[in-house]
Amino acid sequence: MDTLWDNIEKLSAVYRAAGAHLPDEELKALQVGKVAEEAGEAMHALHGLKGLTTCGDDHTWSEVQNDLVGAVIAALLAMHYIDPTGARVTFGEVLHRRTRRGREAAAAA
Repeated sequence: MDTLWDNIEKLSAVYRAAGAHLPDEELKALQVGKVAEEAGEAMHALHGLKGLTTCGDDHTWSEVQNDLVGAVIAALLAMHYIDPTGARVTFGEVLHRRTRRGREAAAAA
């Protein structure tokens, strides 16, 4: 997990430098919006995979996965923008809390 967060911190520094002309709160809001954009691209690829687009786009599961990873990266960047020093810990705490049922079910099986 450290390598993932190390990469997120490096990306964050690059993106923050590019957005240095914007107020911090605006950068945070724009990054949260980027999560929705990337998730929307995954949904568009899924629609294309199922033949549900009118633009004739053909997509693959690999493209859906690529867009999902984009959404995850965008979300982690947003967390880092919100709290650069605490994002790793917050992520770990939230992941632990939100996966409790899965851990309990696995232990019972």
